Amino acid sequence: MAAGTSNYWEDLRKQARQLENELDLKLVSFSKLCTSYSHGSARDGRRDRYSSDTTPLLNGSSQDRMFETMAIEIEQLLARLTGINDKMAEYTNSAGVPSLNAALMHTLQRHRDILQDYTHEFHKTKANFVAIRERENLMGSVRKDIESYKSGSGVNNRRTELFLKEHDHLRNSDRLIEETISIAMATKENMTSQRGMLKSIHSKMNTLANFFLRMREMAITLALNTGKEN
Repeated sequence: MAAGTSNYWEDLRKQARQLENELDLKLVSFSKLCTSYSHGSARDGRRDRYSSDTTPLLNGSSQDRMFETMAIEIEQLLARLTGINDKMAEYTNSAGVPSLNAALMHTLQRHRDILQDYTHEFHKTKANFVAIRERENLMGSVRKDIESYKSGSGVNNRRTELFLKEHDHLRNSDRLIEETISIAMATKENMTSQRGMLKSIHSKMNTLANFFLRMREMAITLALNTGKEN
C-alpha cells in the first residue's frame, strides 16, 4: 500500500496546499462580492424608481447567480480539503516512528487549523451576504409600494381617502360606545353603593326603634310594679 511511503504524504500535503490556495482566492472574491452587493443593489433601486419594469428588484440578478455559483464551488473545495485532511490523519496513525509521527501530527494540525479558519470565514461571509440581500429585497419592495401609491389614479386616492375617513369614524364611534359603557357601569356601581348605604341606615333605624320600644315597655312595667307596691 502506498500509504506507507513518504511520497504519499508529500503528495497529500501538495494537494492540501493547492486546495488551500484555491480556497484563499475564492474567499477573497466571495468577500468582495458581498461588499459590493449592497452598492449595486442601491443603484438598481434608483434606476428602478424611474422604470416601468415590474420584475422584482433583485430576483435573478447576476450577483445572485454569482453568489450561488461561488458558494457551491467553495463548499466543494472545503469538502475536498476535508477529505485530504482525513487521509493525512490516517497516514499519521499508520506511521511507526514516534518522532516522525509527532512531526506529522504538527503538520496535520496546521492544515486542520487552516481548514477550520476557511470554513468559518465562508459561513460568516455567506451569512452576511444573505442578510444584505434580504435587507435590499425588503427595501426594494417598500420603494415599489411607495411609488405605486404615489402613481395611483385620482379615483384610487379618493377611495383611500374615503376609507381612511370611514375608519376614523368607526374608531370614534367605538370610543363613544366605550365611554358610554364606562359611564353606565360607574352609575350602576354608584347606585349599588347608595342602595347598600340605604339598607344600612334602614337597619340602624329599625334597631333604634326596637331599642326605644323595649325601653318604653320596661318603663311601663316598672310604673305598674311601683303602683302595686303603694
